[in-house]
Amino acid sequence: MTQVLDIYALAHRRQVRSCPPVDRLNRLLLAVLLLGQAACLTGCGGAPAVTIAGAYFPAWLLCAIIAVVAAVFIRSLMIATGLARLIPYQLAVCCSAGAIVALILWHVWVVR
Repeated sequence: MTQVLDIYALAHRRQVRSCPPVDRLNRLLLAVLLLGQAACLTGCGGAPAVTIAGAYFPAWLLCAIIAVVAAVFIRSLMIATGLARLIPYQLAVCCSAGAIVALILWHVWVVR
């Protein structure tokens, strides 16, 4: 029984000690990339917030709500004008229109 445990321990040590050079290179590259990301994030300030009725709301949340309302409005326009019968993938079109509205609103309102 002890021989089986010794063989297992010996095999386990070999697996832990053997580390191919490619794996070491990947670890080094990952560490450098994470350090670069951390260095780039040092200039970030607080999240942009908007005061509504005395409470702070994140600006991205308001842009997302306005984008959903715009997508619903665009969908209703597509149905009213008959474009809904002609345009395929209407969910993708409405989501894309909402995302465009959100990004334009974010750029005009927050980024300046």
